[in-house]
Amino acid sequence: MGHSHHHAPHPGSNADADSGSAFSVHDELTTARTERTLWLIVGLCALVTVIGLVVLWPRGAVKHSAADPSDLDAATLTGPRVEATVSAVATAPCSNDPIAGCHDVTLQVTSGQHAGTTTTWEVPYGNGQISYHTDDDLYVYETTAADGTISYSFADFQRGTPMLLLGLIFVIAVVVLGRWRGVGALGGLIASLLVLVVFMLPSLLRGHSAMSVALVGSALVAFIALYLAHGVNISTTVALLATFASLALIGLLSWIFVTAAHFTGLTEESTLFLSGLGIQIDARGLLLAGIVIGSLGVLDDMTVTQVSAVWELRQLQPEASRQDIYRSAVNIGRDHIASTVNTLFLTYAGAALPLLLLFSVSGQSNSAVSTGEVVATEIVRSIVGSIGLVASVPIATWMATRVIAGAKITE
Repeated sequence: MGHSHHHAPHPGSNADADSGSAFSVHDELTTARTERTLWLIVGLCALVTVIGLVVLWPRGAVKHSAADPSDLDAATLTGPRVEATVSAVATAPCSNDPIAGCHDVTLQVTSGQHAGTTTTWEVPYGNGQISYHTDDDLYVYETTAADGTISYSFADFQRGTPMLLLGLIFVIAVVVLGRWRGVGALGGLIASLLVLVVFMLPSLLRGHSAMSVALVGSALVAFIALYLAHGVNISTTVALLATFASLALIGLLSWIFVTAAHFTGLTEESTLFLSGLGIQIDARGLLLAGIVIGSLGVLDDMTVTQVSAVWELRQLQPEASRQDIYRSAVNIGRDHIASTVNTLFLTYAGAALPLLLLFSVSGQSNSAVSTGEVVATEIVRSIVGSIGLVASVPIATWMATRVIAGAKITE
C-alpha cells in the first residue's frame, strides 16, 4: 500500500520564516490551531478504528448455512492436496478416440502418505487444454475410492520459486530506490497483508458487516502504511485525513449506486462457491467492501503526492499566497488524475478481458452488455473509484495549504 514520495522538511521547524514571505503572524497562528485540530481529528479516527477492531474482531467459528456440517464436509471432499512432478510426457492416440491425439503424462507423487507413487494421465492436447512438460511441479488432489483405489486429479502448478524470485526483485528495487522510505513502504505492505489475513477475512467469514469490516480495515491499513512510509508528522496526517474523506465519499457513492442498480453481488464465481460451501456471506456487502478496499491503494498515492506538491511549492515560492499555491498544486493533480483514471479503467478492463471477449462474440448489443450485472459492476466500481480519486485532489490540496503553506520554512 505504501508509496514512496520525496518530502521536503516538514512544517514545525524552529527556524525563522523567510522575511519576504507573504504569510503573516496571523497565518502562522491559524496554521498552529489548524494543526492541533487535525491531530485531534486523527486521534478520534484512531479511537473509532480501535473500537471497530474490538467490536468486529473475529471470534468463534465460521458461520455456515448448512444444516449439518458433516453433510457439508461430505459434499466438498476432494481429498488432500499433495505435490507431484511430471517425470515423462509421451504423445499417443487417445484410448477413446484413436483419431485424436493425447498426451500420456507420467506423474511421481513427492509428498503425502503415498510419496513415491507413480501414476499416468491421458490428457487431450489442443486449444483450451493444459500443457504439461517434463519436470513440471504440480499440486494434485489425492482421492481414495470406496474400494481403496487411489486416483489423482490436477489441482494447480507449483509457483513458489518464480513468485519468490519476483518478490525478491521487487524488494530490492523498492529498497534501492526508496532507501529508508522504501523500507517503510515495504513494512506498510506487510502490515496491510496482515490486516487482511488476520482481521478482515476472518471477520467477514464470521458474518460481520462487510462494509464495516472494509472501513475499519482500510482505516487501520492507512494508519500503518502512511505513517510507516512517510513518518509521523503533520504532512502525513493531512494525507491520511484526506484519504479518509475520499474513502467516505467512495463508500457513500458505492452504497447509493450498488443499491439503486440492484446489484446482487452474485456474479463472482468465488462468491457463488462460498455460498455453495454453506458460508453465510452478504454478497452485496462484499461487493461494496471490495470497491472501498480496492480504492485505498490509489487514494493514498494521490493524497501523499498532493501534500508533497504543496510543500515543495511552498519551499520554492515562499512569497506565494495560499491561493496561488493551491492553484499550482491542483494543476499538478490534474495531470496525475488524467493518467490515474485511465489506469483504473485499463486495470479493470484487463482483468475482465476474457469476459469481454466472450460478450463480443455472443451477439448481444452494447447496451445489453454494459448494463448486465457482470460488466455494470466493473463500470460502477471504476467510476466510483475515479470520482473518489478526483475528489481527493482538492481535498488534500486545500487541507495542505491550510497547514503547510503557512508553516515556517527551514533555511
